[in-house]
Amino acid sequence: MAQDRSTHEQWPKDGYVPNEETAIKIALAVWEPIYGAENIARQAPYTAELKDGVWIVQGTLPKDVPGGSAVATISKKDGTILQVFHGK
Repeated sequence: MAQDRSTHEQWPKDGYVPNEETAIKIALAVWEPIYGAENIARQAPYTAELKDGVWIVQGTLPKDVPGGSAVATISKKDGTILQVFHGK
């Protein structure tokens, strides 16, 4: 007999992604298989900004380097990856 998950499920008060450090770790775990670990490492440092319950995580590139950086949007509440793309 299946248990009703809703009676046992607990949300952390600060969500599953409570801070910038956690958001960046999740983004790296998603980006590296897609874009390659070397490419992503060149985009450090990474930034994470919280807007309306969604972390927007981005890599950075030096101003003189053409191209764009990886971007991921992640739900603070449950860690859902909402969007992943690479800017141009």
